[in-house]
Amino acid sequence: MVWALYSYTAPAAPNVFVCGAQLRQLLSESEAEYQDTVRQRAAMIRKYGPTPAEVESFPTHGEFYTLWDFFPPAYECPHRVQRVGTLGDGGKYVCGMARVAAKKACVVYSFGINLESSFEADILHRAPGCEVYGYDYSVPSFGPEITANPKLAPRAHFFPYALGPSDAHTDKPPMYTLQSLMRKNGHTFIDILKIDIEGSEFTSLEAYLDSFSPSDALPFGQLQVELHVGGRDYANFPVFLKWWERLENMGLRPFFSEPNLVYINFMRGTLPDLIEYSFMNTRGTHELVADLALD
Repeated sequence: MVWALYSYTAPAAPNVFVCGAQLRQLLSESEAEYQDTVRQRAAMIRKYGPTPAEVESFPTHGEFYTLWDFFPPAYECPHRVQRVGTLGDGGKYVCGMARVAAKKACVVYSFGINLESSFEADILHRAPGCEVYGYDYSVPSFGPEITANPKLAPRAHFFPYALGPSDAHTDKPPMYTLQSLMRKNGHTFIDILKIDIEGSEFTSLEAYLDSFSPSDALPFGQLQVELHVGGRDYANFPVFLKWWERLENMGLRPFFSEPNLVYINFMRGTLPDLIEYSFMNTRGTHELVADLALD
């Protein structure tokens, strides 16, 4: 049984309350370092372009880079970064899990379940105040890590919906935008947002960002997303760059990345066009950037 392979050991919780002037200083230093990386990206584009339209995402002429070398996870989360969930496919890297767990109530959205729920189960174990909302039209429920544990199931809510760029609630499967799901659930903020939806992440996030102005603080604390560029317009460097820069302009900063080598090994000979990124939202007053949300 798969669920028997996954066990949870509660970790120590160091660095839970990096706060006040120390937190502000760490955030400022991380942003300065990240902006230096943005300047290096521009220089790398000039080197291999010299414009974005001339950069090949996965070069075939002997250049020593791939698309992902332009977008390193150069922002340093000011809190402890931990893997949540299993090793291998399914687990994600999270910033400040102990701070999220310290909240009296927290909200997690998880898009893409595929009957492997070690990530969601681990969050529910660590954070007794968390509720997890899972969405996946291709499976009937969360994985056995949750369904086989009666202590976790009451805080885990599953729906067979698709996340998309528009609302089509009567379709099969029903499609919802992220903003519609938040309204439906009565949520104004998501602490952890996980998206693994096989390529639909690009247009779904684009549509979500369309509902905000560039100066707004997005209503989530962090984003764990697997990017699937293969066979899509986003494999084109200037298209991907524009999408990525829009996330940056909304205050999102990548603090961890992990290429999907399992997929490369499985497919044999495919391009390295799948990668996991973890982003921190540097705006707002949530638990990763301020002390208020821990009350």
